[in-house]
Amino acid sequence: MKATKYSLYFILVFSFFLVNVQCKNNEKIKVNVVVKPESEKLVKISKEHFGKTTDSISVDKYILKNNLGMKISIITYGGIITSWTAPDKNGNYQDIVLGYETLENYEKETPYFGALIGRFGNRIAKGEFSLDGTKYTLATNDGENHLHGGDKGFDKVVWMAKEKQTDSTASLILHYLSKDMEEGYPGNLETTVTYTLNNNNELYVGYKATTDKKTIINLTQHSYFNLSGDFSKTILDHEISINANQFIPVNETLIPTGELRDVTNTPFDFKAAKTIGKDINAKNDQLKKGLGYDHCWVLNNQNSGIRLAAMAHEVKSGRVLEVFTDEPGIQLYSGNFLDGTLPSKQGGTYNYRSGFCLETQHYPDAPNQKSFPSVVLSPGETYTSNTLFKFSVKGQ
Repeated sequence: MKATKYSLYFILVFSFFLVNVQCKNNEKIKVNVVVKPESEKLVKISKEHFGKTTDSISVDKYILKNNLGMKISIITYGGIITSWTAPDKNGNYQDIVLGYETLENYEKETPYFGALIGRFGNRIAKGEFSLDGTKYTLATNDGENHLHGGDKGFDKVVWMAKEKQTDSTASLILHYLSKDMEEGYPGNLETTVTYTLNNNNELYVGYKATTDKKTIINLTQHSYFNLSGDFSKTILDHEISINANQFIPVNETLIPTGELRDVTNTPFDFKAAKTIGKDINAKNDQLKKGLGYDHCWVLNNQNSGIRLAAMAHEVKSGRVLEVFTDEPGIQLYSGNFLDGTLPSKQGGTYNYRSGFCLETQHYPDAPNQKSFPSVVLSPGETYTSNTLFKFSVKGQ
C-alpha cells in the first residue's frame, strides 16, 4: 500500500515538473495525466440496518461488492448470506441463493438458508456424545437425533461484526462467544468467521475457534444455490462433480453406519460431472433413506490442504460454481425437504428441490464414530477450517 502511494506521488510530482518545462519558443508543454482513483480498485463494503429480533436485538446487513458486479449481502443474525449475485454467460448478474427479504421470516421458519452452522454441523446420533468419560446430552431437534447445533445453534444468534479492507478485498469478520454448556456443549467457545470477497468473484470463508474446555466442533456454511437465478425452477438439471471416490452410507435416521462406501456403479458417483437429476430417482436404498441426496462424500487428497472438492454448472445460464476446501468431507443436499410452504424472494414459494447445498465439513456423527477424523478441540488448540467459493461462466 505504501509503495503504491509513493508511486502515485512520484507520478504527480513528475507531471507537475513536465507541465512547467519551458520550450525554446517559451510555450509550456501540456501533459494530461490520468490517475485512477483508489476507490475504483477497492472491493466495497457497506452497512445498513436489517431489523430487530423478537427479543429486541438489532441486526445489521453488510453488503460486499466487487468491481465486476458481484454483490453479497450478509446479516449478523446467523451470519446468513441473504443474497449473492453471480454473472451468467451474457454478463448478467442475478441472485443465485435462496433466502428471505425480512428478518421475521428467518426467525419464523427457515431450513438454515444461507446460515453459519455450529457448534456441530450435520447430525449427532440420539443427541449424545462422550469426552473423557463424561457424557453430554444435546437437543434432539431432528427426530431422535441432534442437527446443526440444536434448538438455537449458530444460525439463530446475533454475531458481533467488524469490517476490513485491503487494496483488493473486503472482509466481514464475525465473532460469537458460545458459553459453556450452551445447547449442551462443554467449554466457552470463541468463534470467528471471516467472509472475504475479491475481484475474481471468489468468496473465502475462514473459520477459527478456541475453547477453555475440551469440546467438539464442526462448522459449515449452509447456502442453498440455484445457479439458474430462477428460484421457481428445480436444480435437477444442474451438472455436479465431486472429487470423491467414497461416500458415507446412513441408516433410517440419516446417521452414518460407519462404512465408507465406494461410489463406483452407484447413483453417488459424481467423479465425472452429471446432472443431479440423472440418478436421483433410481431404486437405491440410500436414496430412499435420504429422500434423495443428503449424504456426506469422503473427499480425496485429504492431506493436501485446500483443493477442489466439487463443481456445479447450470448449462443455460453458463454459471459455474467451484468449491475448494481443506475439510475431509462435503455434504450434497438436494433440497428434498423444500415443500412449497416457504415464501420466495422472487414471489411464490420455494418448491421441492429448488436449491442444493454443498456443505464443507467433517463427517456426520464423528463424535461417536472412532474411525472418523476427530472433531475434538482441546484448550490451547485452534480450530481452523477454510472454504473458497469461486464463480465463473462456461459456454456461449
